[in-house]
Amino acid sequence: MKKLFLSSSFKDVANLFPEFASSDLTEKTVTFIPTAALHEKMNFYVKSGRKALEKLGLKVDELEISTATQSDILSKLQNNDFIYVSGGNTFFLLQELRRVGADKIIMEQIESGKIYIGESAGSMILSPNIEYVKDMDDYKKANDLTNFNALNIIDFYPLPHYNCFPFQKTVEKIISKYKDTLVLTPINNSQVILINGSDIRIGE
Repeated sequence: MKKLFLSSSFKDVANLFPEFASSDLTEKTVTFIPTAALHEKMNFYVKSGRKALEKLGLKVDELEISTATQSDILSKLQNNDFIYVSGGNTFFLLQELRRVGADKIIMEQIESGKIYIGESAGSMILSPNIEYVKDMDDYKKANDLTNFNALNIIDFYPLPHYNCFPFQKTVEKIISKYKDTLVLTPINNSQVILINGSDIRIGE
């Protein structure tokens, strides 16, 4: 059963995670993937997300997939209790996940019931296709990406940072462009999409 915790800003909704996980988080381990932010000038959210996880009692095991070995990628994704994918450039994230085969491993882990935590790009990457994010992220940062087909774990399109600075106009533009063709799910920084099997709801 899929268990997904899809946020805009994890630090702002971290207090909702223990109940969602429905387990004692002390000593549990989380694979922390900061890859999407690797080439972003503004990346404070990576540190904020890590601190929020640690505050919950989790052991953070970082996995920079762009430089990790295949054995490390497989071991950490399979053996840690949770998977956390940080925000940043969604296109670069997809490129790197695909390049090392981490996309397939993450999909397998989600299907087996492991809880996945996404933040911004980490949430959008689960949609069927990320072309809708072009107005938010620079797709040219992923020169090796041949198409925008994403992990396709969910059948809708998360849209983070709704009504939140500095993305207000960008998000409205995306909504205007795709509202008639895609099932968009806008969330602000204080909201999270909670998916537990077939149950999907917005928490805040």
